[in-house]
Amino acid sequence: MVSLQKGQTVRLEKSGGGTLTRVAMGLGWDVRKAKGLLGMFAGGGSGDIDLDASCLLYDANRRLVDEIWFRQLASKDGSIVHSGDNRTGAGDGDDETINVDLSRLPASVQTLVFTVNSFQGDTFDRIANAYCRLIDLTNGKELARYDLTGSGSHTGQVMAKLTRGAGGWDMKALGERTTGRTFHDMTGVIETTL
Repeated sequence: MVSLQKGQTVRLEKSGGGTLTRVAMGLGWDVRKAKGLLGMFAGGGSGDIDLDASCLLYDANRRLVDEIWFRQLASKDGSIVHSGDNRTGAGDGDDETINVDLSRLPASVQTLVFTVNSFQGDTFDRIANAYCRLIDLTNGKELARYDLTGSGSHTGQVMAKLTRGAGGWDMKALGERTTGRTFHDMTGVIETTL
C-alpha cells in the first residue's frame, strides 16, 4: 500500500504484477469531537456530517461522459456502481464506496475524477480521520491511500483521479479544496485537474 501526498502519482497494478481489472474507491470520515465546555456551547463535534463521494468520467477531449453520485448510483453502462449515500460517517471503515470495473469501461473514457463534498455545507473543520483509498477488488488489498483530513472552511475536495495510459492506469492524489454542495458546484476546480 502506498500512502500518497498531494500531487503524487502511482502506477496501479496488481501486487503480483499484471493489470488491474476491478477497483473500489473508498471514502471514510468521522465527526471531529470538540473538547470541553467550549465545544459543547460552540456546537462543534455534535451531530452527523453528510459527505458525498462522486465519480466523474471524462474522454480524451476533457468532455464529461458520465457521472456517478448519490442521485445516479451507477454509470450508464454499469461499469461503475456507488454503494449509496451515507449521511452520518458513523462506524469504522469506508462510509461510501464506488466500485469500478476497469475492464468494462468504454475505451473512450480516459480519466475518472473522484470528488467529495458536504451536501449540508459542513466545513472540513468539523471532519476528522477523512481519507480516500483505492482497493483491488480481486483480492481486497489496499493499493493507495490519501489522507483528506485538514482543517479548513472548504466544503469539498477533488480527491484523486485515475488516468488511462498505454500500460494501464495511474492514480494521482489531487486534494484540491473547493466549495459546493454537489460536484456540479465544483466544476471549475475539477476541470483544472484534467
